[in-house]
Amino acid sequence: MSNALVQSTRILLVDDHKLVCTGVRMLLESHPELEVVGEAYCRADALAMTTREQPDLIVLDLDLGGDIALDCIPDLLAAAHGARVLVLTGMLDPDLHRRAVCLGAMGLVLKEKAADVLLQAIEKVSAGEVWIQRSMMAEVLNGLIRTGQSQEPDPEAAKIAKLTAREREVIALVGEGLRNQQIADRLYISETTVRHHLNAIFTKVKVPDRLALVIYAYRHGLAMLPG
Repeated sequence: MSNALVQSTRILLVDDHKLVCTGVRMLLESHPELEVVGEAYCRADALAMTTREQPDLIVLDLDLGGDIALDCIPDLLAAAHGARVLVLTGMLDPDLHRRAVCLGAMGLVLKEKAADVLLQAIEKVSAGEVWIQRSMMAEVLNGLIRTGQSQEPDPEAAKIAKLTAREREVIALVGEGLRNQQIADRLYISETTVRHHLNAIFTKVKVPDRLALVIYAYRHGLAMLPG
């Protein structure tokens, strides 16, 4: 875990297996910048705890005792202003992964991965970045693109036409998974300028955040799908 998280990140764990929650809590609380504020074992408890604790990050299993938790993602995000959802799941279905992203999850980690992968995902999502491993990214985004494909003229063309050449460069680099400082280094500009470009891009193409921009960029050919 790097020192990028300098302030305490308050985390709610949502998993119907208490042993999993205990293990993840022990892992996270070994890092002083991470604070587990609660454990929920069902959807109702998750929503109640989210409302009460207002966590920064919700680590959510998609399978809560046979109850698929996809539909509760928007409710959790609405209950805690500014919270982000990171899915931690053993379910391998790419359609479920795609639907989780569509509903607002900013990251997805399989339970079979090593502990340091979860820590990296928490760091990135807490910083407002997207975390979907390269091996899963193409499947998720190809599904999103297929869902949005149409034979009708692209109604987004007018929005895209308003983008400057520099803004298109920024979008392409966001699509590569680069963070703001990395984009700044690549383009020889300041990180503040990158943030200004991103704010302008969000306004022009009418997307709310970085994750939506990534999906938008792949869907409309502004960035290349990872190989």
